[in-house]
Amino acid sequence: MIKRTIDISEQAYLHLKHQQLLIDKKGETVAQIPIEDIGALILQNPAIVITQAAIIACQKHNVALVFCDERYLPYSLLLPISDGNNLHAKILKQQIALTLPTKKRLWSQIVKQKIINQTETLKSLDKTYLPLERLATKVKTGDPENLEAQAAQKYWRLLFGEQFRRDTELEGINSLLNYGYAIIRALIARAIVGSGLHPALGLFHSNQYNGLCLADDLMEPFRPWVDYKVYLMAIENPELIVNKETKIPLLNLLAEPVLWEQQTLPLMVACHYLLTNLKRAYEDSTVILNYPQHIKSPLPQGEG
Repeated sequence: MIKRTIDISEQAYLHLKHQQLLIDKKGETVAQIPIEDIGALILQNPAIVITQAAIIACQKHNVALVFCDERYLPYSLLLPISDGNNLHAKILKQQIALTLPTKKRLWSQIVKQKIINQTETLKSLDKTYLPLERLATKVKTGDPENLEAQAAQKYWRLLFGEQFRRDTELEGINSLLNYGYAIIRALIARAIVGSGLHPALGLFHSNQYNGLCLADDLMEPFRPWVDYKVYLMAIENPELIVNKETKIPLLNLLAEPVLWEQQTLPLMVACHYLLTNLKRAYEDSTVILNYPQHIKSPLPQGEG
């Protein structure tokens, strides 16, 4: 079943009744949603109140609870600890025991897929892509030459122009990119927990203060999908801001159809298959991480 993404931007009171999430505004219930239908619940307004019963019900159904900051950008993520998989302890021990060669092998596959997806984004937007296409073929185990960073330097200039600077503190295009990446991060973290893996135990990312290192690893190839959406929005309106209209295309990414092993599935569903594939790759060095393929919307007429 396709799970819903609920984004609440106004003051509201969220509470539970008969396994339904009730959303009250100004003393009246304006929406009633089965908890089991929700994949992600994004809380933007600082005046939103949610009961503990609603939070626990969301956690039991593996709902990603996303809390936003004063800029209305996702800031923190709440996920269940162990109910997503009844073999959690066993899987966690296997995850902790991963060898460095295994981590390096998988990280190089992720980097290569990210550069391939960057190449595909540039190609679909009728941009120069050959420099990145060449880099993708040169990625070695562990990415010792840091081709990921080399690709990024070329990629941003080719996508948004020579004057563009990727900076998480800047507004406009950068703020929309931040928002889209945070949504993808929450999606991946949800799939990780549902698989029984722990999101803090990464392959490459290893910051002790980061509880989502594995999500940060696995989300890398999905970033160009966000870039593609933001680019199309920038064509229509160069003065982008994070608001209800600009968030919708990024939120819709979670339910958009993608190609997974010759099947068409919603991205949210395909991510669970990706995690199953990752667990196999942990144990079998012959398994290659298989990422879903993006089905891109057509460019507006006359744009490129």
